[in-house]
Amino acid sequence: MRVPEHGAHAGAADRPGAGQGAGRRDGTGGRTGAVAPPPPGAHGGIPRASTGRGRPARHGNGRTTSPRRAGRPCPRHAGLTEEGPVGLIDARALLRACALSSWEFDSLEAGQDVFLPHTAEALASPVVDLADGFERYVRALGAGSPGFLKQTLAKERRLARQAGEVRFVYAETDPGALRTLMRWKSAQYRRTGRRDRFAQPWIARLVGGLARGGDPECRGVLSVLRAGGRPVAAHFGLRSPTVLSWWFPAYDRAYGKYSPGLLLLPRMLEAAADDGIGLVDLGSGPARYKESFKTGDLRVYEGSVVRPGFGGAVHRLGRAPVRAARRFVRERPGPARAGARVLAELGRLRDR
Repeated sequence: MRVPEHGAHAGAADRPGAGQGAGRRDGTGGRTGAVAPPPPGAHGGIPRASTGRGRPARHGNGRTTSPRRAGRPCPRHAGLTEEGPVGLIDARALLRACALSSWEFDSLEAGQDVFLPHTAEALASPVVDLADGFERYVRALGAGSPGFLKQTLAKERRLARQAGEVRFVYAETDPGALRTLMRWKSAQYRRTGRRDRFAQPWIARLVGGLARGGDPECRGVLSVLRAGGRPVAAHFGLRSPTVLSWWFPAYDRAYGKYSPGLLLLPRMLEAAADDGIGLVDLGSGPARYKESFKTGDLRVYEGSVVRPGFGGAVHRLGRAPVRAARRFVRERPGPARAGARVLAELGRLRDR
């Protein structure tokens, strides 16, 4: 049974490395970025840090263990790949070995006890469980929201009648399609008053490299929905052998009345299930479409590890008010919706 797709109109899960956290230089020559392996010879008993699924680590005694949450992919979720007695690790010592003064995370996996003392809030990250196959998922979705599926199918039929044949490609390789997605997403960021990720060259290079990569443990997947041969919605995410992370969804606003994003997601879920994906992580952050499609939630945490010193003080001064404002908005959905409408209107006026 093929069901029309639904995709996010303005996906909240569109941060490169969301959950990996952002690192801040500490003045010792360390690079800004997510927690990374310490320099050679610097880590001693410090485990290697990664942002998700990794290869089994071999300890000095020859014993191998799999990383925490081995079923999770590299994208989105923060965590350690064990390479030593993790229970003895000190988070600030890890940052010192990585030449970082601070590390901010917004999707720390449950079970990462090293960082739990540094968390500020627990969040729900919606997921779609496809372990039993797409057909069973669709039956459950239809039983719970029959009207939603009917409306989505009707929109796809209307799109096909008025714009031409609707076609979907799960793993698109055309670089032009990725550039189109980036252009849509940049425009969305500007309309909604958010920082344009793709205006930062390193993010554009990162996404392009992941799109070209072929590592089965962590690679990019570009999915595109077309109508009459023209792209109308697209998504770029990261996958492991069994998990796909929802990352950068966007659509052509000229086709907005058809909800092309909501026509993309089911197609992508079906193709992902056929490709061995058992879980699609939609990421934390409020969005009505996530509530419609999800089968459950994963508990994740946001917070930061900050070392004493000037760099840590700068981080606290810059980030504490922002985090407090985000928490205020999350706890008050009414003002959040009003703010979103204001930003959308400002973006509309700016696009004139």
